[in-house]
Amino acid sequence: MSRLAVIGAGVMGETLIAGLLRAGWEPSQITAVDRHAPRLEEISAKYGIGTAELADAVAAAEAVVVVVKPQDTGEVLPQIASALSDGALVVSLCAGVTIGQIEAIMPDRTPVVRVMPNTPAQVDEGMAAISGGATATKENLEFVTGLLSAVGKVVTVPEKYQDAVTAISGSGPAYLFFVVEAMIDAGVMLGLPRDIATTLVVQTMYGSAKLLAESGVHPTQLRERVTSPGGTTAAALRELEDHRVKAAFMTAMEAARDRSRELASS
Repeated sequence: MSRLAVIGAGVMGETLIAGLLRAGWEPSQITAVDRHAPRLEEISAKYGIGTAELADAVAAAEAVVVVVKPQDTGEVLPQIASALSDGALVVSLCAGVTIGQIEAIMPDRTPVVRVMPNTPAQVDEGMAAISGGATATKENLEFVTGLLSAVGKVVTVPEKYQDAVTAISGSGPAYLFFVVEAMIDAGVMLGLPRDIATTLVVQTMYGSAKLLAESGVHPTQLRERVTSPGGTTAAALRELEDHRVKAAFMTAMEAARDRSRELASS
């Protein structure tokens, strides 16, 4: 497939466009659509890609990537359906919108792939989970994997797991930023200048993630390697256990999953 229409030129839409261009796509292969004309002008000037009205972009595309807010899909999806060419692939990055909801609007047998990305895609370290619809082929899934691989890692999962994916990786960056914020504030409370506390925490988080990813060692083992009996880390971890931090994380992610389900059914 060589012609792509990106419907929605917000942060994630731009992230995907930029990643594809870095990965070797030609600007002439990508057309952006957005209802805000100044935003389209900005994207076109920045990346040299084409812009068009929705119907024109969709009609010329072999794959249509929908990156709009869930509440806007009721307006946007029917417009896509009316302009979609035969056999064109629809790729949805709309949180909480099910494949069935999209298939019900699209022409019969339109292949649909649902994607849950996350914001680290902005630095090519995203985590995306994709699920194919009833008529999506292996080739369709491979194509979408290639798209999202331009901005990070990709896994294929049955759609029934997408609410859990949303809770873990879709919302996950916010949990980590929350922890980083708390650690920085603790550093300031302990007497460190805020800029030094920020550098210490951010690099510790980055280095720990890299060690976890590259070592292949289970996180429990890595934690134990830092925790000397009766030492400072053991004292800190005891406090976290006393405050049931692990249980709080589990409950929080259950809440995120449940909210994802609610949004899908609304």
